[in-house]
Amino acid sequence: MKKSISMSILIILLTAGTVLFQYFRYNDGRLHLIFCDVGQGDAILIRTPKNKNILIDAGPGDKVLSCLSNHIPFWERKISLAILTHPHNDHFAGFSEVLKRYEVRAFGMEELENKTLGYKKLTQDINKNKINVNYLVEGDSFNTQDGVKLYVLAPSDEFLQRTSPNKMIGETNEFSSLIIHVSYGAFDAILTGDSQVDQLKEALSIYGGTSVDIFQIPHHGSKTGIDREILEDLKPGAAIISVGKNRYGHPTSYVLDLLKSMEISVFRTDLMEDVEIAADKNSWAIK
Repeated sequence: MKKSISMSILIILLTAGTVLFQYFRYNDGRLHLIFCDVGQGDAILIRTPKNKNILIDAGPGDKVLSCLSNHIPFWERKISLAILTHPHNDHFAGFSEVLKRYEVRAFGMEELENKTLGYKKLTQDINKNKINVNYLVEGDSFNTQDGVKLYVLAPSDEFLQRTSPNKMIGETNEFSSLIIHVSYGAFDAILTGDSQVDQLKEALSIYGGTSVDIFQIPHHGSKTGIDREILEDLKPGAAIISVGKNRYGHPTSYVLDLLKSMEISVFRTDLMEDVEIAADKNSWAIK
């Protein structure tokens, strides 16, 4: 009997210790921007200073769940906003797994479709969970009560109509993608999905900033995603490449050599696993 009581007390103490540890770890009053290691794909978790969770893309499978578990307290099961940058499998497939474990309050995406069974399943899962869907274009924004702002820089309606006239996107050719500016105080990050040079230059004409702290290299380091002019305009404090083992040669030597020649620090999810940036209104650091 005494042994049973002692074990119960030990379990209670361990549970309380775990709760306290996670509470102070995940409640530090800063913005956290986590580029999740999901293999060859994208998933980005934004945790706001007052602990709202925003998920941009979810990777090609269930690996995103490990990232969420590592950066959200175990008792939290709510994602305030999920955003899909574009309907390619390596960006959307993981959302079906996320919806099994988390309550997603709202969903944002381009008004595009993909004929694949995987995308049809995702739309069915969103409808089944009765999640409000917002179709996003240039100029749309989301603001949190703790001062984080997400502003959609691209695509414009005109760009969508020009590149996907039937509101369809394939898995290989079209790369119209949401480009999102994340700001908090003096901190700025630009998230690019699979955007390409022309679309990104169009978006940056709207951005208007003279520099950016964090810049996500588009399309996993594809040579068609950036050029020197873009990097010279943005002057990024650090470049993040979301990438995994792949047959496409991502990130390309062109992109890596360009970043090296411009002395831009590069952080890759295939080499470093989750890449986490913590920011207050005046400073930021990569953990």
